[in-house]
Amino acid sequence: MLKIYNTLAREKQLFTPIVAGKVSMYVCGMTVYDFCHLGHARVMVVFDMVSRWLRASGYKVTYVRNITDIDDKIIKRANENNETITQLTQRFIDAMDEDSAKLGVLRPNVEPKATEYVNGMINMINTLIDKGFAYTAANGDVFYSVNNFAGYGKLSGKSLEDLRAGERVEVDGFKKDPMDFVLWKAAKPNEPSWDSPFGGPNQGKGRPGWHIECSVMSSHLLGTHFDIHGGGQDLQFPHHENEIAQSEAAHSHNGQPCQMVNYWMHNGFVRVDDEKMSKSLGNFFTIRTVLEKYDAEVVRFFILRAHYRSPLNYSDQHLDDAKLALTRLYTALRGQEVADVKVDWQHPQAARFKEAMDDDFNTPEAMAVLFDLASELNRTKSAESAQLLKGLASILGLLQRKPEAFLQGETTQEMDVEGLIQARIAAKKAKDFAQADAIRKQLADAGIVLEDSAQGTTWRRM
Repeated sequence: MLKIYNTLAREKQLFTPIVAGKVSMYVCGMTVYDFCHLGHARVMVVFDMVSRWLRASGYKVTYVRNITDIDDKIIKRANENNETITQLTQRFIDAMDEDSAKLGVLRPNVEPKATEYVNGMINMINTLIDKGFAYTAANGDVFYSVNNFAGYGKLSGKSLEDLRAGERVEVDGFKKDPMDFVLWKAAKPNEPSWDSPFGGPNQGKGRPGWHIECSVMSSHLLGTHFDIHGGGQDLQFPHHENEIAQSEAAHSHNGQPCQMVNYWMHNGFVRVDDEKMSKSLGNFFTIRTVLEKYDAEVVRFFILRAHYRSPLNYSDQHLDDAKLALTRLYTALRGQEVADVKVDWQHPQAARFKEAMDDDFNTPEAMAVLFDLASELNRTKSAESAQLLKGLASILGLLQRKPEAFLQGETTQEMDVEGLIQARIAAKKAKDFAQADAIRKQLADAGIVLEDSAQGTTWRRM
């Protein structure tokens, strides 16, 4: 039985869908004003993996991942580029689609754009005002009153007092409380705006705040109560906390809030050489930059090799290790014809894989099964092992190419032979003979023969 770590409950819980046999899942997507970065890649790949496993488990999945196409950063960038917001956002939506396709990410069932749901946002804001959870300020902005929602802070696990003390909040003289957040922004010069009934000095014209869009799109597409809401750990507070406050207050009945989501999932941060990725530190990488150096499937493999809730530490060494590991899997399949990738779940290795994936999507343990199958395949050349390896890997979106195509791609790339030799020497000193053998095999596949002697290791081409 599938168990999911629920951020709201702070524990793994048995997954029980609201409707038997069906799963509704909403994931916060990208704000499209620039190329996607490694943090976006992790969200894409992680929740693609989640949806793939749910479907492999027999569920009919409705997967929604939104696109934020109206935002302060979008407006600023479009004005700087002297182009329309639509021109800017469509260009980066196209780039996002290209990047995600290269990473083997299947398209969500629905990809709603925020600008398509502004009327729905206005209606929800009106409802919140009518129920006493929101107010129009003197400058025409509309704010959510966090003091009026008893459950505020339950996702982050902090009280309002803790949040006021620990969070840097925007100083705004129009707010009743520093923690109140904006639902509607009054129109400003050179910004797009929509008509609204909220009044103020701009006769109600304005645009929605960021948080309200997900509450509206998720409820419109999945209902007021759905199974899974996902996103990066950085969205837990304030974005997801605010979503809960908006949605549960707006859909409340007789003063009782309506539960929005049963299971909240958050993937861990991406770090670069053990530091948090950020533009200010100069360690910020777009997906496109990484794919200039590494095969896209290697990047996908690297992301899934870590548990989704753990920090993901990006470095060239870790990507090189991922490349070696993926090469081992493809090498095991070389020369094997696998026409049918159906999985026999009665097989002991398939049962191990399922047990790992049902334990909060434990991809590191699931991948260990793939390597055990590869070792078995290298020994036996068994068609059954090849079929199972290919079938289980396909659930993770891996080993989708013919082995010869992947391995030929590896051999035609410029290789750091001396660097690989030093890595092999280090592996042997650490008694990691499997890694040392894998490096020798990678070099051999590239037509490079190693010769060990008392004086050290030299190499030559075949």
